[in-house]
Amino acid sequence: MPHDFELDHEHEHASSLLDEKNAKSIWDQDHLVFQTVGIDIGSSTSHLLFSRVHLHRQPQGLSSHFEVVKREVMWHSPIVFTPFKSDASIDAHELEHFIEDSFKAAGLRREDIDTGAVILTGEAIKKNNARAINQIFAQDAGRFVCATAGHQLEAMLAAHGSGACALSKSRAQCGLHIDIGGGTTKLALIDQGEILSVGAFAGGGRMVAQNPEGLWTRLDDHALILAKSCGIECTPQSMTLESNRRLIAKAYGGVLLEILQSHSNPLGPLARSLMLTPELSFTPAPAYLTFSGGVSEYLFGAETADFGDISRLLVQEIVEQFKQSIKIPVVEVTERIRATVIGASQFTVQVSGNTLFLSEPTALPAINVPVVKIELGALEALDAGKIEKSIEHQAQRLDLSPKDRMALSMVWTLEPDHSNLLLVAGAIASYFGQERGRLEPLFLVIEGDVALSLGRILREELQFRSPLVCIDGIELKELDYIDMGALIDESHVVPVVVKSLLF
Repeated sequence: MPHDFELDHEHEHASSLLDEKNAKSIWDQDHLVFQTVGIDIGSSTSHLLFSRVHLHRQPQGLSSHFEVVKREVMWHSPIVFTPFKSDASIDAHELEHFIEDSFKAAGLRREDIDTGAVILTGEAIKKNNARAINQIFAQDAGRFVCATAGHQLEAMLAAHGSGACALSKSRAQCGLHIDIGGGTTKLALIDQGEILSVGAFAGGGRMVAQNPEGLWTRLDDHALILAKSCGIECTPQSMTLESNRRLIAKAYGGVLLEILQSHSNPLGPLARSLMLTPELSFTPAPAYLTFSGGVSEYLFGAETADFGDISRLLVQEIVEQFKQSIKIPVVEVTERIRATVIGASQFTVQVSGNTLFLSEPTALPAINVPVVKIELGALEALDAGKIEKSIEHQAQRLDLSPKDRMALSMVWTLEPDHSNLLLVAGAIASYFGQERGRLEPLFLVIEGDVALSLGRILREELQFRSPLVCIDGIELKELDYIDMGALIDESHVVPVVVKSLLF
């Protein structure tokens, strides 16, 4: 029967759909899922890994900060020897084929990947190689972090990527992580999850290795040094004898043991000659050891085959010498040979405060700027010399110099008066001063509303002449990279994409 009036009522089915739609909208705003790739290109081996990363917005007011809550490995490549030409440069064409074949094998296209990290180590960081590799990823500029990892940064990546930092935090103990690669060995002292000291020395599983024809033609300079210390020649002919290769492995094991015991005994001439970084600090003393890198596969029985190098011999000597001299346990970590494959780059978009300082508009936009973070609050007393030393120390950890492009990040916990600002600005001007030959723009990223004041003091009072960008309101941490967009005139803010190497 028809009616010409209608009472207020609800359609249960429509209401349920609306509730579901609203719930999904709220969920989508607070949760992100990225498909990522990590690519490790080293002087001995290369490999890549695809991951799916789940991020959740942290409930902190109106913060846009997301944190990783879950990571799934979708596919990982076999580990291949990095292709080199006869002139010792990387064969970028063959490397590109490997990467493209990996995408196909994983059933993915480049456009399926939201973000990624390309880590170059060893020979790959040489200018001609880095240039060729960057060209492979030119079409992905802005989505991929391309990081050249010097010895100290590589030590940090291995410590994080292996799970050694997470292990130290969960055990609430100090551990020493040792990453033995093809040509170098990296060490990191980690306490309560924080890396306190890093170092590296020359020597690894492929410092003596065969070519495809079976001849022992790879004889690294440090292998020659170790051979000389044993009183033997290091030639393709002499290395056909396993007894000679074992002597080199024994000498390497002795150097590693000497470095581990350097807190009580100074290094001898052989160990000092192989150090690639300043010596490690061993305070506090480690309660356990962890290992990663290709050589560590033999240590834990995951690999037994020979690959035409001395990796297996190195492990045999390490085990034999450590049994006699090292009294602390070895703990297995979650990742070994893939420790430096970075599974993803986390994208978090932030917006600067509008009280910023920009000396030259052409300094922006800027892409893939590495972050050097200092902690003003960690200094016992506010002192310009100590601040400058802190900047230098943190930059060196990332293998950066005063000339290099970087974003200096700090949390401003001080009173924002002129004397404090001038003192901090003076330390910055001293480290990055023009007498150091700096031509790159300097990016200052501050958690605290002092960017405009700090920029004016640097420019007008201290006559800092390099292009200068000072922004605030951005949260950063060590191992971040940032992309900064051009200044938005209407709101006078700068959009910032933070890309964090994930472990």
